[in-house]
Amino acid sequence: MTDQIPILDLSDYLAGKPGALEATANELRHACEEVGFYFVRGHGVPWNLIADAFEASREFHDLPLAEKEALKVNEHNVGYMASKKSVSQASTIYEGPRKSNLVAAYSLRRDLPDDHPDVLANKRYRCGNPWPRDLPGFREVCVSAMDALESLALSLLPLYAVALNLPAGFFTEAFVEPQYTFRLAHYPPVDAEDNQFGIAPHTDSSFMTLLAQNEVEGLQIRPTHGRWVDAPVVSDAFLVNTGDLLYRWSNHRFRPTPHRAKASASGVDRYAIPFFFDASNDYVMECLPTCQSPENPPR
Repeated sequence: MTDQIPILDLSDYLAGKPGALEATANELRHACEEVGFYFVRGHGVPWNLIADAFEASREFHDLPLAEKEALKVNEHNVGYMASKKSVSQASTIYEGPRKSNLVAAYSLRRDLPDDHPDVLANKRYRCGNPWPRDLPGFREVCVSAMDALESLALSLLPLYAVALNLPAGFFTEAFVEPQYTFRLAHYPPVDAEDNQFGIAPHTDSSFMTLLAQNEVEGLQIRPTHGRWVDAPVVSDAFLVNTGDLLYRWSNHRFRPTPHRAKASASGVDRYAIPFFFDASNDYVMECLPTCQSPENPPR
């Protein structure tokens, strides 16, 4: 294991060049089995759209606190949560006393209309989004970014399938209408206590997470050697990591690497816009056939 995070160039794969699917899947397999993170370039997502999403996040977090708290996070995990209002209780790798996270976050899901049957039935995680009233164009930018990130995530699924020795279309049924969460996170410059973080050490619960890169460092990862290292910033790239869902689905073959976000104490506000991508709401997962054997039965 090294500290280096692999960089996958998707250009040839997305262009349909012969052999690119298999070659890129081999790179992804190594990244998911040995590191847990990788960068993607040549992804086709217009970076001006990502820049607009970062600006939208800044504009949202600049709103008065009362306006943001009117959009308080609900039972679907959609909405706003202020800094110091969350504690990483579910984390199995956060050592020492649990302290409040220093991040403020506004979370969105697929923008379902108010008259959608799942919204009317109050189906869990199938809801409308609470939008701020006084930010013209904000909703349009966020929905456009979510659409682009969903398309990128879907385009990666054949790579995951081939990397797991499955047919390229294996995951199609599971992701007919994927669940996802788009989080506009703000790390204000504050003085952290000992063992306090922007976000405490954890693994994501998703199938995969896409994190658009920005110019302000703050993410740290802990590969298998157990030492925390700073994740580098790679311009115009997405950092992708495995979550617990894929870890379980692959019978612990593709690992979710622990990571954390440092508090911003340098006088510089830091923003992040992670996109957490999951299978369709009602899809029933079963241990992948290529990830089990008599010696390695389904967990």
